[in-house]
Amino acid sequence: MARRPPLPTLALLALAAASCAPEVVPDPNAKLPFDILITHARVLDGAGNPWYRADIGITGDRIAAIGDLEGYHAQRVIDAAGRVVAPGFVDMMGQSSLVLITDPPSAESKLRQGITTYLSGEGSSPAPQRADSTRRPRVIGSDTLRWETLDEYCQIMERYGISLNVIHNVGATQVRRVVLGDTDAQPTAEQLDEMREHVRRAMEDGAVGVSTALIYPPATYASTEELVELAEVAGEYGGVYFTHMRNESYALLEAIREALTVGSRAGVPVHIYHIKAAGRENWPLMERALALIDSARAAGMDVTSDVYPYLRSGLGIGSLVHPRHLTEGSRAFRDRLSDPEVRREVRREMETTSDWENWYRHAGMNWDNIRLSSAPGSVNRRVVGQSVAGAARILGTDPWTLFFDLVQAGGVSVNPLSMDEGQKLAAFGRSWVMVDTDASPSNPATAESAHPRAYGTFPRIIAKYVREDRALTLEDAVRRMSSMPAHRLGLFDRGIVAPGMVADLLVFDPDSIQDRATYENPLQYATGVDWVLVNGVPVIAEGELQPAKPGRLLRR
Repeated sequence: MARRPPLPTLALLALAAASCAPEVVPDPNAKLPFDILITHARVLDGAGNPWYRADIGITGDRIAAIGDLEGYHAQRVIDAAGRVVAPGFVDMMGQSSLVLITDPPSAESKLRQGITTYLSGEGSSPAPQRADSTRRPRVIGSDTLRWETLDEYCQIMERYGISLNVIHNVGATQVRRVVLGDTDAQPTAEQLDEMREHVRRAMEDGAVGVSTALIYPPATYASTEELVELAEVAGEYGGVYFTHMRNESYALLEAIREALTVGSRAGVPVHIYHIKAAGRENWPLMERALALIDSARAAGMDVTSDVYPYLRSGLGIGSLVHPRHLTEGSRAFRDRLSDPEVRREVRREMETTSDWENWYRHAGMNWDNIRLSSAPGSVNRRVVGQSVAGAARILGTDPWTLFFDLVQAGGVSVNPLSMDEGQKLAAFGRSWVMVDTDASPSNPATAESAHPRAYGTFPRIIAKYVREDRALTLEDAVRRMSSMPAHRLGLFDRGIVAPGMVADLLVFDPDSIQDRATYENPLQYATGVDWVLVNGVPVIAEGELQPAKPGRLLRR
């Protein structure tokens, strides 16, 4: 237990006022020992250790003391009342960060899950951008936002302020687009050098590694050698190779071997995003995939992964089409879809071939298993939230016609039913598997729809896999969502409740924390997280969102 201190000046003045001279008033400027004092907590330290009872004193952005702090003073006291105090959760892949300043209320979707930090991006990233490009400039009020480098982007974010922490990788897709465009092309030696320099600049600007999304064009066209070259540069700065692998179904094992090859040849750690075996016929591959990673780790290779706790994937509807049709870019393909013969050819491939990431096949070749999760304003609002088959019935057309029309419209996302609970439980049987949302922050007031993982992932881990299924202990679940991802990202002063660590903390009731988002009604905040502190500042207080923006752009 911590030794109680002598009464500070403020307490002495208060005693004097009470016992001697009523006119003596405590000095409001007297320095207090802590800015925030959390009392009566069940502390889960994030390292997987059993919980213990203690108080936590916070000064500035750091945890200053832990123990029996009765008799200490603070500017603000939070009575945990026996609830759990844990490190803030770290989302291993949270997609866009720009939305935090273009639509600031979107941050609440993550904060109410207890997320205090997330890794932004997959294959894409905010930087690099071409110097001569005004591609997708963003406007906030009277400001038109443009940038070329990650450093310039982070400065913009810092100027506006954000309410949780973000760390970035550099997307291999983004690098490829800047140098080669969207077409199926292989870089010349000079172009590959240019791509490497873009990765180098991003790493110098603080990126945590290089990331890929290899099922989506134009990343599909990248060779293993290209990936090794880019990962090598990241490795020079202590970076990680993050990957949405080239295949998550019939060639899952081959895809893992490619990821391990990249890591081995480049000399970098590997992290595999949302590992899965998509498609009923491929479900038995999940255990073999996990065993393959076990073997790599046993041989001394630093490789980890994550999952999200849902059975439906989330992707653009155009991803159901064979990548060979997109070699000249998605816009050119959409124009060609007006040709009935092109539609017939694409349908034939989807119905009869499996030598590619065929999400129609993964969903049982059943349009009832593929739900429309979001669409642009040009698409009839009644179809969002419906299966493709259900939407076709509403519109009085057939599912294939509607599918091609939606691909041609662009901007439509779908949720194919492709996984089973067995593979989730198998993944959680490995100590090296973490958690990600695979979703951008989302604002219910502006979003048409979303995958429920955007609102419910982290509370669902506790509600389902800890409380209901008893597949994980609470201590282990918190470890997978705090210290393990923090350490994977090189954030060694976060993810643990201990003196000297950054005060990214949450207070929650493990018996009531609950995800509320469903596929039918996804825009619902999780409940049960009562307090969230980011860098020592409350952003959720007694269940209410606060206006503070203490988040930081974390750099490697």
